[in-house]
Amino acid sequence: MFRKKNKGTKTRESEIEKKAKGKKVKKRKPKGHEEEKEPQYYTSAVTNIPTLNYKVYYMSKKESVAYFVLAFIVGAVVGYLFYGGLAKDEFGQETLLTWILNVTISVAVGGVAGKLFLPVRTGQIIHKRRQQLSNQFRDMLDALTTSLGAGNNVTDSFRAAKEDLQMQYEEDAFILKELDVILKGMYNGVPIEEMLYDFGMRSGIDDIKSFAEVFKVSYRKGGNMKDIIRNTHAILNDKMEIREDIETVVTSNKTEQNMMIVMPIVLIAVIKGMSPEFAANFATVTGVISTTIAIGCFVAAYYIGKMILDIDIA
Repeated sequence: MFRKKNKGTKTRESEIEKKAKGKKVKKRKPKGHEEEKEPQYYTSAVTNIPTLNYKVYYMSKKESVAYFVLAFIVGAVVGYLFYGGLAKDEFGQETLLTWILNVTISVAVGGVAGKLFLPVRTGQIIHKRRQQLSNQFRDMLDALTTSLGAGNNVTDSFRAAKEDLQMQYEEDAFILKELDVILKGMYNGVPIEEMLYDFGMRSGIDDIKSFAEVFKVSYRKGGNMKDIIRNTHAILNDKMEIREDIETVVTSNKTEQNMMIVMPIVLIAVIKGMSPEFAANFATVTGVISTTIAIGCFVAAYYIGKMILDIDIA
């Protein structure tokens, strides 16, 4: 009797033969293997408290759907305004192809707008969250400086800082949650400089990271923490004052930029609403080409203006 060859043995033999012949054997990736995303929360093994990663933000399904639908509606309306009414007959009447094109173009532009808006909105949320954290961190340094000036040690100063900040912010403020982690870690014997360093890394803010690194080096070596915190607070104040001055100067320019982006849409809507005969020119081949070029110029101008007006104080 002849024995059937095992399939696994046959596969291994074929792979060995291919290797012997100099052929590359492709390794199969396990099913479900995907590139791991950076987590939005870390859980400390010591304090058992979820700590926020300020460098990323993942929308919930409700948020994603809501923002996508909002951008889809706006994109569909804009797409219809600029490219609606194509393929009319010689008498200017809408045909079946006109309806098909109207729906197709509106859905396509709306879908693209929804897909592009989600990462933009995510970036806006991350930027706003970091800005809030930076302002709250400055207030924490202010409270620490006051407490250290009153003769308290570093540990007691952090407790006093939390009590002061509780009168300024609500319980869900970022800095209060971070102080909760720091204080709970101190009770469990975790070195304060390690928790501050972890906070700086998670924040993604250069000022907090620099302070945490200086604190980590100086605290255990007997550095003058009062002067270090006071100097850091003074530097942060200067940077934020400069940032606020620049923001005040460019606010009017940003408003003008937003108006210039909206004006073409309003202008096309007025023309098509008040003068259908003139608006028919937009449905010609020349009109479509001109409209597309104009939209491209406005989009390019918007991004160039955004790059110029977004001034970062390092």
